Amino acid sequence: MRRPRATSRRRGRLAGVATLVAVAIVAAVVSVAFHRDMRTARAHTVGRSRVVDSPWGPIEYADVGSGPPVLMIHGSGGGFDQGLDFSAPLAREGVRIIAPSRFGYLRSAMPEGATVEMQADALDWLMNRLGIQQAVIIGGSAGALSATQLALRHPERCRGLVLVVPALHAPDRLPGANAAPDPGTQQAINAVLGSDLLFWAGVRGAPDFMTRMVLATDPATVGAAAEGERRRAADVMFHILPVSERREGLLMDSATAGAPPDWPVERIACPALVVGARGDLYETDKAAVEVAGRIPGARLVMYPDGGHLWIGHDAELWRAVGAFVKDLPPV
Repeated sequence: MRRPRATSRRRGRLAGVATLVAVAIVAAVVSVAFHRDMRTARAHTVGRSRVVDSPWGPIEYADVGSGPPVLMIHGSGGGFDQGLDFSAPLAREGVRIIAPSRFGYLRSAMPEGATVEMQADALDWLMNRLGIQQAVIIGGSAGALSATQLALRHPERCRGLVLVVPALHAPDRLPGANAAPDPGTQQAINAVLGSDLLFWAGVRGAPDFMTRMVLATDPATVGAAAEGERRRAADVMFHILPVSERREGLLMDSATAGAPPDWPVERIACPALVVGARGDLYETDKAAVEVAGRIPGARLVMYPDGGHLWIGHDAELWRAVGAFVKDLPPV
């Protein structure tokens, strides 16, 4: 009777060893894939920007192209790289793109007690440092807050103002509007945004969930789009990595864009273009309608669908922005 028990124990040990080996193999494969993707993500930012010391600490920016200057202010999860990626169609039309990393993103510092107003002052300082008297100011998503404050605090800098899916105030926009159905899901998203490994795992293992929760766009909208637009959405998500180098900026955006104050945008005097898209789970379409109705003479472009990434309308959007820039009076 002892031999069967011994055989059973040996089989149990072998099964345990086989399980450990399988786990080790899976862990090794995951580790290799994770580190490969992180190298790719970091390579996207290497050698494309400069850093200058300012009264608010280091400020990172990219400066590409030639022609009329455009200050491209990125949205949440971005950095100078997102600004360059988004505005690439403009750069091809013969304009100079200055794309800063906002406070807490990549190599830009997060100063103590940072506010959106301070960020606008820092952008004004950067323009002065670069010898730019006036520029077209473009702010996307949470970057629209800094762009709006720049237009309010330093109107002499603004040749024109473009707000794309702006995370600004609207009376019926819910505070902290997001795609999370409950607080538990939002806590999980916050954890993912604090970890390169968790964020990467979400991108690779649950892309539809991440598209909805992070990009605030219905994954069905992305899935039904043309290949180029599907690739653009995937690239925007992937290039949030390394999220650890953008976390401080993301936290600031969560606090400010989640509950933006009601600023006196009626005082903005420069020409303005406001772009929104329906289906935006951050509800910036409501803010776009609101701010366009209050800025004197502002033009509103509202796409009937597309979500926060205006899926299906990227080429159309940048044609509209390019036409707006070209139609502005010369400096």
